[in-house]
Amino acid sequence: MRKLRPIALMAVGHACVDVYQGCVPALVPFLVAERGLGYVAVSGITLAATLLSSVVQPVFGVLTDRRSLAWLIPVAMTTAGLGIALLGVGQTYWLSWLAAALSGLGVAAYHPEAARMARAVSGGSHVGMSWFSVGGNVGFALAPVLVTPLIAAGGLSLTPLLIVPALVGAAITQLALRSARLVAPGKSEQPGADDWSSFLRLSAIMICRSIVFVGLGTFIALYAGQRVGGGTTTGGIALFVLFACGALGTLLGGRFATHYGRVRTLRTSYAVAVPAIAGLVFVPGPTFFGFLAVTAVAMSIPFSLHVTLGQDFLPSRVGTAGGMTLGLAVSIGGVATPVLGTIAEHTSLRLALSTLIVLALGCSLAGYSIAEPAAT
Repeated sequence: MRKLRPIALMAVGHACVDVYQGCVPALVPFLVAERGLGYVAVSGITLAATLLSSVVQPVFGVLTDRRSLAWLIPVAMTTAGLGIALLGVGQTYWLSWLAAALSGLGVAAYHPEAARMARAVSGGSHVGMSWFSVGGNVGFALAPVLVTPLIAAGGLSLTPLLIVPALVGAAITQLALRSARLVAPGKSEQPGADDWSSFLRLSAIMICRSIVFVGLGTFIALYAGQRVGGGTTTGGIALFVLFACGALGTLLGGRFATHYGRVRTLRTSYAVAVPAIAGLVFVPGPTFFGFLAVTAVAMSIPFSLHVTLGQDFLPSRVGTAGGMTLGLAVSIGGVATPVLGTIAEHTSLRLALSTLIVLALGCSLAGYSIAEPAAT
């Protein structure tokens, strides 16, 4: 029970910070409707929220491997919330772009230290890390629930109200910091040699997974409106299905890994995602939401497993590994999103999304290039 409370509080805090990663795609339909932005322009907003995060996140990972930076977690949360709060205030595209970048900086600062802290209090448990990771999925899922009715009612000028989850998360994190007896960096890690070769192959899998999931998160609301109708309301429902089923998949990942092993679970999950994405893109009718749900579950089952695998491949650098697996590998997908936007603008959104099928297949096949880390 002593370990459960810190992990539970950290999972809630994780939800409060990752809601801001979900806010960006949830705001996309409103940026299109209210400001007339095209596919490439809204892809640029997603890029802003992820590019800075992708660049600086390894730096934060190195810092957390050297010293405890627990104080940074609530500060990072507040920064992430402030960026989204300002996104709808600026009337020019570049002010919105900079606000999204500020939010991405906060997200980058949060994940490495939070991942190290979660490993310390959970004892490296697959199930414990899945509970922490699912907090992020819950945050993603709650984003359209918060954003869609609020912005639909009052427009982008109401984005300052979206800072509330950050303030709540910062307060909850303070409770987690009091509850958890943190182990100093360098003492909580398991002894053993770093396996950079396996970690880099795992990173390639995570990057492909990130492009698929961020690409769906950015464009699925617009695609749902095209396929099912209903405008921004249907788009909000599609995002909720994507992120809520993603949370379910993350929880299942810890359980499946305990019974079947992490690498086997990873390979199988990505293999299931391939026909699910194909159905999502090409099969007409209301089955759209069914294929979307299966896609979200299958693509999310390996999510927390990436974290524990990465930390086991780099046992002396768990902050770096946690930052890259939990944060960088999520945000890096935003860098590729403008490519999808360009394909969509010059051909069709369906063709752009169909490229994600190949990436999911690559994730499954690349899973055969890694093996379960040796027990230490």
